[in-house]
Amino acid sequence: MTQPQKVIGFLQLGQGWDPSLMFVMLGAIPVNAVVYFLVRRKTSPLLDTRWHVPTSREITKPLMLGSALFGFGWALGGYCPGPALTSLGAGSNSAILFVVFMFLGMILQRGYQRWIKS
Repeated sequence: MTQPQKVIGFLQLGQGWDPSLMFVMLGAIPVNAVVYFLVRRKTSPLLDTRWHVPTSREITKPLMLGSALFGFGWALGGYCPGPALTSLGAGSNSAILFVVFMFLGMILQRGYQRWIKS
């Protein structure tokens, strides 16, 4: 997950497709499911007074746009946020560039949200 060429190889369907990332995901899903159901039994998280779980099931334009931008950034850069931050520790130049633009995107999004609410 911290090697962009693996992610891009997985997302590039056709000749040269690399299915190895699928095995990482298939291994992570059951582990996450078990932890989720164990944690969900607690009345509150460790560092807060209540859970903050989205309740809306509405698929909105901002949700679709945000999802598309996330997928586009993942496919283009070969990183998603967690592995990009992990790769910073290895001194990866591509991870540094990705994280800089990721934070820039977060700042721009926050400014956009303030602008449309005013």
